[in-house]
Amino acid sequence: MSRRTSPPPSPLPQRDGVDAVRVRLPADGLWATVRDHLVARLSAATEAIDAMLDAGSIVDVDGRPVSRDMTYMPGMSVWFHRDLPTEERVPFEIEVLYRDEHLVVADKPHFLATTPRGSHVAETALARLRRELGVPALSAAHRLDRLTAGVVLFIVRPEERGAYQSLFRDKRVRKAYEAVASYDPTLALPRTVRSRIVKERGVLAACEVPGEPNAVSRIELMEHRDGRARYRLLPRTGQTHQLRVHMSTLGVPILGDPLYPVVTSPVPAGDFRRPLQLLARSLEFTDPVTGCEHRFVSPRELRAWSSYEAWAT
Repeated sequence: MSRRTSPPPSPLPQRDGVDAVRVRLPADGLWATVRDHLVARLSAATEAIDAMLDAGSIVDVDGRPVSRDMTYMPGMSVWFHRDLPTEERVPFEIEVLYRDEHLVVADKPHFLATTPRGSHVAETALARLRRELGVPALSAAHRLDRLTAGVVLFIVRPEERGAYQSLFRDKRVRKAYEAVASYDPTLALPRTVRSRIVKERGVLAACEVPGEPNAVSRIELMEHRDGRARYRLLPRTGQTHQLRVHMSTLGVPILGDPLYPVVTSPVPAGDFRRPLQLLARSLEFTDPVTGCEHRFVSPRELRAWSSYEAWAT
């Protein structure tokens, strides 16, 4: 079996910490020109694509502008920068917990996406760190939900990306989360929750369905007061929204959750009140490159526990 080759490097520099878009032309394409394929493939209007071609904004692997009449070449790649969406700045900073020649470990705030996706592009943890640290090759080893705060691991060297990402794929990272939710004295804890969780593309909330469990979480009670409790959550798997779903299933949905147990109105852009009270507290693993034992801990406090009135208003 042939080994998968790495994509060629982008001939365009990053813009605001965001990579240029790469489009690879299909091997079985029947288009006459590169322009014809881009018009058929991209959601942009024909006039917008023509304007980019005329401005020399779409380039080949050598950085040469693609013309309107360039012949379609199967397997060819072209690059361009998309127009960035207008984004509300998340008014919270990222704290770098650790940095060496291999890793950057950051404490991500609530409301900041980990990596560019959808309407969150330049205003993401990855793009911010690339700009602030001057490390354009930085990449994410894993992701946290935009609404979840806490420890995130980033990789400095592209050639080491696979080694670090495999830690998460192979479940060799010990993760601990904390959450604040209501206190139910009848809920017996600790316990391990197992279920099958499905997240359909385009649907905001994940759901539990019958079948072989693919999501396993251990839920522990840390302390409680005034009808609220602080919980330690230990995920054994990594399904989308797993901890949020399991806490809701137990009847103690995490405070500030707009999706569970029911989907409420989307949080308006610029509304940074009442963040989801879920924190990725720590990551522990053996470094696959250096062999060092790492444990990184967020010093962040969940405000609904430390100052409920301030969080609720």
